[in-house]
Amino acid sequence: MGLTGLPDDHVAAIVTTLEMTQRPPLRAMPASPLRLVRWAAPAPDKYRTLFARVGAPWLWFSRLAMRDDALTAIVHDARVHVFAVVDRAGVEVGMLELDHRTAGACEIGYFALVPELAGQGHGRWLMAQALTLAWARDVTRVWLHTCTLDHPSALNFYRAQGFVAVKRTVETFADPRVLGLLPEDAAPQVPLLTRRR
Repeated sequence: MGLTGLPDDHVAAIVTTLEMTQRPPLRAMPASPLRLVRWAAPAPDKYRTLFARVGAPWLWFSRLAMRDDALTAIVHDARVHVFAVVDRAGVEVGMLELDHRTAGACEIGYFALVPELAGQGHGRWLMAQALTLAWARDVTRVWLHTCTLDHPSALNFYRAQGFVAVKRTVETFADPRVLGLLPEDAAPQVPLLTRRR
């Protein structure tokens, strides 16, 4: 057993891939005042604004680092469905992205609510929505991944929804706060060892 050092401007996470290979039994939809709004072909800046709002606390940065044409190619693909989660006032407070680009499978690519909504049952509502939409097509596998940078309850939440962990990997990357993709105060639970260049 040993420790592997990282440069001060890098972060590491253990990524767990989870899957569901059978349609879950029908259950009553959890109650929530939130609603899903499909974003067909969202503009890159609009997409990134919501992505950063829900993902910055967990150091989500991949879509912030993409060029507009690369991001557009993904989120405008007819097999990728992007949804905003909207509250009663019409404020976007979460996102769901379902990726059907692999035949017979659906990846829940992004699934998040703003941190202020944690612990209120809205996650169960959003997952029920996600699973209903994911299994509506001819799929035999729905999968997602989470990592040690995500909400501390994320892994157990996914397992409680019927997902089974099937793979674990280690990911290292340049700290997006140092790169200027996220503000320095994002994800305060992850110490920032180097200030922006």
